[in-house]
Amino acid sequence: MKHLRTFWLIEAVAKAGSIRKAAEDMYLTASALNRRIKSFEEEFGSEIFERLPRGMRLNPAGELLMQHIRLQRIDMARLQSQVADLSGVRRGHVSIACSQALLPYFLPSEIARYRKDHPGVTFSVNVRDREQAERDLARFNSDLALVFEPLHMVDFEVLHSIPQPLCAVFSADHPLSKKVELRLRDCLAHTCIFPAQQYGVRHLLENAFRRSSITLSPQLETESFEMMRHYVLEERCVGFQIPIGLKTEQNSPLQYRALSSKDIEVGQLYLGQMRGRTLPVASARFAMQLVESLSRYGQD
Repeated sequence: MKHLRTFWLIEAVAKAGSIRKAAEDMYLTASALNRRIKSFEEEFGSEIFERLPRGMRLNPAGELLMQHIRLQRIDMARLQSQVADLSGVRRGHVSIACSQALLPYFLPSEIARYRKDHPGVTFSVNVRDREQAERDLARFNSDLALVFEPLHMVDFEVLHSIPQPLCAVFSADHPLSKKVELRLRDCLAHTCIFPAQQYGVRHLLENAFRRSSITLSPQLETESFEMMRHYVLEERCVGFQIPIGLKTEQNSPLQYRALSSKDIEVGQLYLGQMRGRTLPVASARFAMQLVESLSRYGQD
């Protein structure tokens, strides 16, 4: 395992951008870390860092090595997970890149359900927009992605998808709550708060505006769907989100309603992984649970 330790040290220097900062993070002296890096470069047969006046930066050889290091970590995690399976003890780590809509209800419920049977498994949930989520998969920073209307999908292997109509979100006493069929023009007659450009919800809205020759002039826009849900109660304006991130209870001050498909297309929420990658056991099993739950979504 000694070579793995060296790999982690190299990664720490690349991340910190300097020997001194990385040494502090790894609880080593700067001289000891520098010797370790130089010893590796001699054995490797090539320098992997550019020595700059104010720090260290990976050179092209170092970038290739860093890709190898990430793959080594993934392979080791998968092996450890498989060995744990042999002993009947489910362990491992699951990393997920996801849209904000999955945070309030869906993912907390799914993770808690999985950990009830497999308490040895740990999770990290990384909030990402649709482009960042795909990049996370490609860089092996996340095992799985749950993302609404992803951008490229070149290396995105779809495990499951479900339709998500765009919903208008407003206070329970808002005039729109009395509408039987909710049209986009009804919403635009009121102050609106829009999600920022990088989100799939905004993408669908802009497509609808282009088709109807409407110019989008946001009174407010935000990167936070949580802020949107709160703000519509303050100004009695209208926000937009997908239903998997919304829940209304009896006497709730917040209401939502699907917009008419005459005005705006129904989007897709995708569960996916990096194309061609073999996931660690814990991540693969959790993906199977998510596929099952998404298949039932809206039927309960």
